[in-house]
Amino acid sequence: MIKKIDKNSIRQKRHARIRNKISGTAQRPRFSVYRSTRNIIVQIIDDVKGNTLVYCSTLDKDVAPAVAGKTKVEAAKIVGEAAAKKALEKGITEVVFDRGGYLYTGRVQSVADGAREAGLKF
Repeated sequence: MIKKIDKNSIRQKRHARIRNKISGTAQRPRFSVYRSTRNIIVQIIDDVKGNTLVYCSTLDKDVAPAVAGKTKVEAAKIVGEAAAKKALEKGITEVVFDRGGYLYTGRVQSVADGAREAGLKF
């Protein structure tokens, strides 16, 4: 009998391993990426206080018109740029990148590239 590999459980284990080493502070918060099949969500989190400082996704009212008609990789780059702009407005210039257990390729890489181009340092 063929057993299908549950890729999401493998990703969650990888994410747990990463989170043991990565933590966000007030000076350098965590830039967390979540990737669903249709959307991408970015949060900048202060883990010491447990607060989300910045939230941005493809579902936001200011981002959704810019994302319409784009590929998922192009949309991810737009979300990364928008998240970086919101972070810079709040005075956040440097972050720790948390890829959420996903491989650093495709949409996850595109989010990071968009945020770097907008002026955020990883």
